[in-house]
Amino acid sequence: MKNPDTRYIRNRIYINDSQQETIKKTPILIAGCGIGSVIAECALRLGFENLTIIDGDTVEVSNLNRQNFTVEDISLPKVDSIKQRLGEINSHASVKTHKCFVTEENLQTLIQGHKIAVNALDFSSDIPLKFDKHCQDNGIPVLHPYNIGWGGLVAVITPDGTGLDTIARPGRKFNEIEFVEYALNHLSFWGKPQHWATEVLNSYITEDGSVPPPQLSIGSWLVASMCTSILFDISTRGAIKKFPDFYFSSIKDC
Repeated sequence: MKNPDTRYIRNRIYINDSQQETIKKTPILIAGCGIGSVIAECALRLGFENLTIIDGDTVEVSNLNRQNFTVEDISLPKVDSIKQRLGEINSHASVKTHKCFVTEENLQTLIQGHKIAVNALDFSSDIPLKFDKHCQDNGIPVLHPYNIGWGGLVAVITPDGTGLDTIARPGRKFNEIEFVEYALNHLSFWGKPQHWATEVLNSYITEDGSVPPPQLSIGSWLVASMCTSILFDISTRGAIKKFPDFYFSSIKDC
């Protein structure tokens, strides 16, 4: 690019020079490179140029309906593919990757030095909740993104707030479904029922076998936009919704 100073010229009015410089330097940790791959690009394009991405998985064909990969990436490590893509968008950005899964042993080391984290880890174990707790103990707010097809949900766990484990029900292992049920019940209670989402959730719960939840590209990009906006607000000391409150957005009316 001949004149890199013009990269963010179209951000003007929405974002001032001081804010642009602030987000450029804010170190963001993205744990999980599924939906995290879409969040990473949205954040980078806004001006977050200090990103660390963690994932030990490889790209599969089934990822292509909603994640930031192409056919050429199949069987390659997700972090390698997204790092290359982000580098093609902004070669001046600092994009660090860790080709590994988050474990109890490496968790503390991985979160060090970051101001905000995005927890896009799979709830196949209790590692996502431990990730949150370590971040809270280290003063790092955590964003939890959820792709619900025609919409998106984001919860923000703050150092001085409560964690997702506070909505866990006795006798049930906590996972992303618990939070989606909580959010939909909350919306319904306040007169904003999302009937379409409740129908999808109920259909998924009754599916046979242990299968991953259905997700659409719509939800990925909605959630990426929501997360990037929240990252901006936290970085520039704007107001945010803290869990047990949450962010919800959908292209469906109800």
